[in-house]
Amino acid sequence: MNFNAAVKRIRFGFHPNFWIANGMELFERLAYYSQAAIFSVFLRDHLHLSLADAGKLQSLFGGLIYSLPILGGTLADKFGFRRAFSTAFGILAAGYLLIGSTGMDLFAPLYAHISIFWTLVIILIFTAFGGSFIKPSVLGTVAVASMGENKSLGYAVYYWLVNIGAAIGPALAYLVRNEFGIEFVYLISSVSCLLMFIVNAFFYKNIAPDSAMPVESLGTKLKNLVVVLRNTRFMVFLLIFSLFWIMFWQEFIIVPFYVRDFISRDAPFEIIASAGAWGIIVFQLFVNRLTRNLPADRAIVAGFAVASLSWLVVALHPAISTMIATIVVFSIGEMTQAPRYYEYISNLAPPGQQGLYQGYGFLPIALAYALGGILGTWMYDRVAVQAHSPGSIWFVLFGVGVLATVLMMLYNIFSKKKAVTHVY
Repeated sequence: MNFNAAVKRIRFGFHPNFWIANGMELFERLAYYSQAAIFSVFLRDHLHLSLADAGKLQSLFGGLIYSLPILGGTLADKFGFRRAFSTAFGILAAGYLLIGSTGMDLFAPLYAHISIFWTLVIILIFTAFGGSFIKPSVLGTVAVASMGENKSLGYAVYYWLVNIGAAIGPALAYLVRNEFGIEFVYLISSVSCLLMFIVNAFFYKNIAPDSAMPVESLGTKLKNLVVVLRNTRFMVFLLIFSLFWIMFWQEFIIVPFYVRDFISRDAPFEIIASAGAWGIIVFQLFVNRLTRNLPADRAIVAGFAVASLSWLVVALHPAISTMIATIVVFSIGEMTQAPRYYEYISNLAPPGQQGLYQGYGFLPIALAYALGGILGTWMYDRVAVQAHSPGSIWFVLFGVGVLATVLMMLYNIFSKKKAVTHVY
């Protein structure tokens, strides 16, 4: 395809809603990753919560953000993406402002005589409910607003913009924290979502859905979830995969603590956390070309192995530069396996149920975040703080990665021997 043809495809191959929805997703991800980069430090160092309580709140918020889209997707299909976006951005704008208010002097009298922990539990549940509408609405818009054979390109644009938001958000958080205070990062996240609420109201228009694609009720989706959960082989695969995402989420849970406590109190831990997103932006095409001929099962194992080895970089020489290198190398492992993940699931699914199983591919991410906050802060407290051995936490994460890699290798061997799945 020549340059002019490529430009024409991009210009005329998508309904205007495609660009509006992806633009809103960019700002939503910017808002999410701005606060995610400072969330752990905000809870422990600014609100003075214990490591255990900080971990519980991170697990609660992250687990809900990635599991509630089952409900959010159903409601978005029922009421239309425009209304779903409106609900999402309205709740997120209010929710982020409320989270930040718990650490602002202006609101200190309001929170003086109530439990900050339980107040945040309520606020985080509320905020996560709003966030549950975003991904189903954006991905649904990509599906109906990509014309002809442009859907694969549409999803590529979506994935790229997500990582742009994940890269810029933490950098913006650092600037705001450094200039105004960590609590005001949530004000930036809130304003970002409020602006998208306005953009949605004025520019986004509902597109009639494809009549050939029936809208599933919440009851049907819950029945489908039971069907998926009863497939033992698939659930074992998801549990193994959750080990990878448990490692990933430590970039936002343990890494900020470690950087501040054992490298430099003044280090830009937010920008360090964004190194993975920058790695994906820069190296994604190169890694895709390098691994495109690998079968899906081998690509996943290779991705797990590379991500596991990344922790040894900072373990052997703790420094800001090696921490950044660790996260970038981890991102190379992520981009090695991530594009092949849904291909692998398609091969695992029983005939005629590929779409159903693909829909629950996010479960390892939700499970990993639901456990990762609690496990990560517990490990950090026991190993880095109480045992005075901060470097050992990276060897523990390396061990988790090795376990995940070995289990995935054994899983592949077992699956092939049983000849239950297709040959990859």
